[in-house]
Amino acid sequence: MISLFKHVENIKHKCILMLAYSAGLRLGEIVRLKLVDFDRERMQIRVVQSKGKKDRYAKLSTRFLAVLDAYTAKYRPKEYVFEGAKGEDYSPSSIQNIIKAVSQKAGIQKRTTMHTLRHTFATHSLENGVDLRYIQSMMGHENSKTTEIYTHITTKGFDQIKSPLDNLDF
Repeated sequence: MISLFKHVENIKHKCILMLAYSAGLRLGEIVRLKLVDFDRERMQIRVVQSKGKKDRYAKLSTRFLAVLDAYTAKYRPKEYVFEGAKGEDYSPSSIQNIIKAVSQKAGIQKRTTMHTLRHTFATHSLENGVDLRYIQSMMGHENSKTTEIYTHITTKGFDQIKSPLDNLDF
């Protein structure tokens, strides 16, 4: 992730990619996000009419806010956070092209999409000790089984887990 962010030069592109990773948002949620959806006081992002037509809240990163402020000062979006050159909706395919180009520039060999950033958010959150139920809520997963796939992806800390048998003194 560090390499990816270091290779983004355009502030708008950096803002899009940081938002996807910092909050675990889907591509469609990012293009529909409005400026009023950021709650700086509660440090939350309101995700309106997400998958399954449900609203939810995602975490708002303080580090992301600095990039968001720099982006909005430069581009002055009116309603939607990310707008095209003429104020129209920002194209999801344009965003996919951004991540593809930045990944290549960063020398990332694996196929990287916007959904990869969402998965990475969940995996890194789990590795940082965030409870699976919170991750489920932030990602908008109705079924806990959907979120549980991240428990199979990460093995960080696995080598530090002791078997209960090793704690017995006999």
